[in-house]
Amino acid sequence: MTETCDLLAFGAHPDDVEIGMGGTIAKYTRRGFRVIICDLTKAELSSNGTVDERQKEAAEAARRRGVALRLNL
Repeated sequence: MTETCDLLAFGAHPDDVEIGMGGTIAKYTRRGFRVIICDLTKAELSSNGTVDERQKEAAEAARRRGVALRLNL
């Protein structure tokens, strides 16, 4: 089975996509578009909380915005 992706957003850190285009993601998921977020890091060098905290926050943010899948490279 092949899954489609209507919008693929990349961010360096787990909250970058939401900060930069959270409203756009919410708009398109409400319209039924399949949105995927790909984070390039796990925020290992972040000064704002631990990696575990940032990952949990990112997952919750994606859930609230209706994101179909969140990946981490």
